[in-house]
Amino acid sequence: MKETSSFRLQLGFCYYGRMQKYHVNIIGAGLAGSEAALQLAARGIKVTLIESRPLFTDGVHETGLCAELVCSNSLKSESLSSAAGMLKRELDVLGSFLYQTARETRVPAGGALAVDRYAFAHAVTDQVTAAPSINLVCGEALSVHADGSISLRVDKNGREEKTPKADAVIVATGPLTSDSFADFITGVTGQDNLSFFDAAAPIVMADSLDTNILFRQSRYEEGQGDYLNAPFTKEEYEQFITALLSAKRVVRRDFETKELFQACQPIEEIARAGVDAPRFGPLKPVGLVDLRTHKRPWAALQLRAENREGTCYNLVGFQTNLTFPEQRRVFQMIPGLEQAEFARYGVMHRNTFMDAPQLLASDLSFKTERWQGVPLFAVGQITGTEGYCEAIRSGLHAAFGVVSRLRNLTPPPLSRQMAFGSLWLWASDPTTEDYQPMHVNFGIIEPLAERVKNKRARYDAYAQRGGKALDDYCHMLSKVGLLTDAYSDTCVAQSASASQDDVNLHTEASTDLDLYDQAPKASSHQGVVR
Repeated sequence: MKETSSFRLQLGFCYYGRMQKYHVNIIGAGLAGSEAALQLAARGIKVTLIESRPLFTDGVHETGLCAELVCSNSLKSESLSSAAGMLKRELDVLGSFLYQTARETRVPAGGALAVDRYAFAHAVTDQVTAAPSINLVCGEALSVHADGSISLRVDKNGREEKTPKADAVIVATGPLTSDSFADFITGVTGQDNLSFFDAAAPIVMADSLDTNILFRQSRYEEGQGDYLNAPFTKEEYEQFITALLSAKRVVRRDFETKELFQACQPIEEIARAGVDAPRFGPLKPVGLVDLRTHKRPWAALQLRAENREGTCYNLVGFQTNLTFPEQRRVFQMIPGLEQAEFARYGVMHRNTFMDAPQLLASDLSFKTERWQGVPLFAVGQITGTEGYCEAIRSGLHAAFGVVSRLRNLTPPPLSRQMAFGSLWLWASDPTTEDYQPMHVNFGIIEPLAERVKNKRARYDAYAQRGGKALDDYCHMLSKVGLLTDAYSDTCVAQSASASQDDVNLHTEASTDLDLYDQAPKASSHQGVVR
């Protein structure tokens, strides 16, 4: 018989009834906050889940429902031989409530998992309100106190109330965090550790680049440098600028436009200042010598390694407001990038997020000395990760972290061979520089021991290795008591079955981003996830 979410919530009280003495406050009932609340409730922990909607609106959400999707209704590829598919397998075998709900409310979308957004949000809200140990409260969070209580604005006249104290607090306020709560976070983290705009340049996979054209060199230095350089001839440059200026752009919302473009100029806006403007900015060729011609190129794009292994590269200075399909079309005109695979497209929008490498630990808890209260965690897009499933998985992971703190357990370490493990270990690595939001992708997963040239075979190998790592992770979670025996037996069986079926299930799949582009979309605005 298929296990229902309500049955699992009730089952949690049988296994974890002794934990009813614990109480956790969660700020934000988006994807991450709702998943964390349901996971904690299933483990017998009392939860106060705070959501500002519908009393206070943000100009983006339309309802007061939990887990409302406001951008695409697609959760991306289900292919097990894709990074997005690997992440879904983790959600499945670890018992994600929201992933199960997504599958129950799905709509046809080819190889992607897409949902009826209102049916999905209603179903999640029903689960939250039906859970005996979750109290859903409407109010705008203003600050968190050392005892875990939270000051709330509960009406539009400014009246304030305070929640009961808690043993831990999870911040899941998303990219449109209110100014008041952003002030609290800034006070806890420091002035320079909170960003309010997401202006990220594209990232491309290293093995998709043409190294017969690109050359490695740093400006004004001889020999091998730290950057890859894409040299333009005058003709190539002028054709590229023409395409750049005519490309379709994302329509920004009113509250974003002015402040965003003051904060960071996209490459296409630089080009509008004059055809040669990029040659004196991000595409300046000074200090470089093309190793093929032994001359300075007319223009040059520099690519900087995004990780230690050099498996993916950032297009330096190429923040952009072009649509995803147009980024692929136009940027593949850059010499050496004709076959480029994009690990992440460039984005520019309002997005409140923390400097996770400096602020957050591997269990999603704050590691700043400025906070001296109860354990404080952050989940969802405010941590600088992006994507619906990434947000859900972070809520699940934070639940493990909270339970571990409350019961004095040692949770198993994440693996860089798993989708979420690779993402979060990258995001929480103090050596990560110029931190910008990222979703799961093969560019940050631990490289294979032996290089596999064929892309499909390589992705199969990543998926099969990731399935084994997930199997081991489930065993360790069970061993320390973070999964019940009933859950963990199911997890291991599902993980083994998924690994066995990898090759059969991915046959007709496209790349992650191809499937993302094909899936139904309701808005050109990209990236509001909590």
